[in-house]
Amino acid sequence: MVLPAMAKIRLSFIFYLYIIVKCESINVDTISSDIRFKNVDRTIDISSQLVKITSRITLENIGGTPAKNFLLAVEDHAKNSVAFFGAKDSNNKEIRLVETTVKGYDYVRFWRAELKEPVNAGASATITVESVFTKTLQPYPTAITQQEDQLIKYVGNLFSYSPYYVVSQKTNVVVNTKNVESFTKVKPFSQQDGSIQYGAYANTKPFSEKELVIHYKNNSPFLTVTRVERLIEVSHWGNIAVEEVIEIEHTGAKLKGPFSRYDYQQDHHSGPASVRSYKTLLPASASDVYYRDTNGNISTSNMKVKKDSVELDLRPRYPLFGGWRTHYTLGYNVPSYEYLYQSGNEYLLKMRVIDHIYDDMQVDELVTKIILPEGSTNIKLNLPYAVTRLPDSLHYTYLDTKGRPVISFLKKNIVENHIQDFQLRYTFPRLLMLQEPLLVVGFLYALFLCVIIYVRLDFSIHKADHHHKD
Repeated sequence: MVLPAMAKIRLSFIFYLYIIVKCESINVDTISSDIRFKNVDRTIDISSQLVKITSRITLENIGGTPAKNFLLAVEDHAKNSVAFFGAKDSNNKEIRLVETTVKGYDYVRFWRAELKEPVNAGASATITVESVFTKTLQPYPTAITQQEDQLIKYVGNLFSYSPYYVVSQKTNVVVNTKNVESFTKVKPFSQQDGSIQYGAYANTKPFSEKELVIHYKNNSPFLTVTRVERLIEVSHWGNIAVEEVIEIEHTGAKLKGPFSRYDYQQDHHSGPASVRSYKTLLPASASDVYYRDTNGNISTSNMKVKKDSVELDLRPRYPLFGGWRTHYTLGYNVPSYEYLYQSGNEYLLKMRVIDHIYDDMQVDELVTKIILPEGSTNIKLNLPYAVTRLPDSLHYTYLDTKGRPVISFLKKNIVENHIQDFQLRYTFPRLLMLQEPLLVVGFLYALFLCVIIYVRLDFSIHKADHHHKD
């Protein structure tokens, strides 16, 4: 079958558009041979339930043209555990990172770091890269008795995983304990109280890997928030109500054998890996705080008002051991003038995506819902990182006619680095502020009118006889 000339042109044009769209939708980079890492000083902190890696990199441009960007990489076994990945320059300013790919390295996760000031030929720059990994530390053994300490195994890379040649590198592993059962020994290395130092290692090739295994005691709280639903209800009458429904689980070594509450209360060293309580930080202006579960209000919590926050010492009804869960609701009010900015009929809401739940927190799934006043339009949401936007909906409450718009979004794998502000812009005609008072006045007017009519009407069957006999 021979296609007409016009059909061939049309097909060629469609194919050309398809290629353009496909190329623009996926970032593709190449690894420059003009860049090398002169020095990498890396710290791996595994003292909590998270793995926090901070790398101070001295980047050197050995080419003939200025380098405007470079690549950062995470190895295959760790790429799905990345919760946060960020970089700063020598002036402590954020460097924009764009996730990208490199042909032939589909198993590696790459970011392109876009430098504000290019590194000239023969010059160098200092970059600090910070990354946080969740669900990387595994209990070993996986089950312990009430009296036993929790032992954790960390498996990582002895070398800094780099797409470039590394001239010299050192690694310091922070374990925060003297009780280290075993660790990888590659010379030169040294062990001190609470840390293990590796290196310096010279001239490591790109994408170098060598297994690093450390088995050590770690009784820090292995708490995971499996789900949190955060509800923010905005009122133009001076108040913003915040409520969080939190599901939390101890994801450390599971409890083996029976639980003795008597031993737990008598011996303070009983259940060293369990969680009795933890501290939650709320905004400094938080008031009317409540904390309850399915059985009602939990009165064992303590609240301490500080200069920059309200500290809540949350104590569940029972201690949390490995595999145990709890579910509770936490709510409070804040004044709207601290978070809501107005210019005519335009409003800007600036609040946190999520609040601090506990130190070194990890959250599997967050759903944030923002309820705006009825009549809000032209809604624009701006977030500090990528989220999944959920369909908008309506919320009905007292005196509502059309319903209040609800903006919702979902974010997975959250850590403390994600405690950042979102911005929500919307339009709200100020005359609509009179809607609810007028509805109340109208209802009362109608009620009184009905009462007046009812009193004046005569519903009796027999009329009164006003004639008197002489």
